[in-house]
Amino acid sequence: MSTGRDGEEIAKSYLIKKGYQILSQNYHSRFGEIDIIAKEKDCFVFVEVKTRSSFAFGAPLEAITRFKLRKLIKTSQFFLNRYKLGDVCYRFDAIEIKFLNGEITIDHVENITL
Repeated sequence: MSTGRDGEEIAKSYLIKKGYQILSQNYHSRFGEIDIIAKEKDCFVFVEVKTRSSFAFGAPLEAITRFKLRKLIKTSQFFLNRYKLGDVCYRFDAIEIKFLNGEITIDHVENITL
């Protein structure tokens, strides 16, 4: 089992069930990677997925540091510029996946900021 990869697939399925359109998964640029790029109505959503099977290294969302968020922002700007999307609605979300005691918990935090 690959905890991170499994978490991303669970997050992707979760977003699809909520009506999001998935545009890209594991999008790379020279600035970094975005786990999931989706669209909710007319808004682009850049999603960071964090998965844990224990809290030995803290809760999943605690792993989203200022540095990580800056890389996410730069990579999203690269994506928007590359596809000449100009002045569009966009936001940054985090999805926390926890595999604990045989259960899966999903927490979706919309519009994360520094």
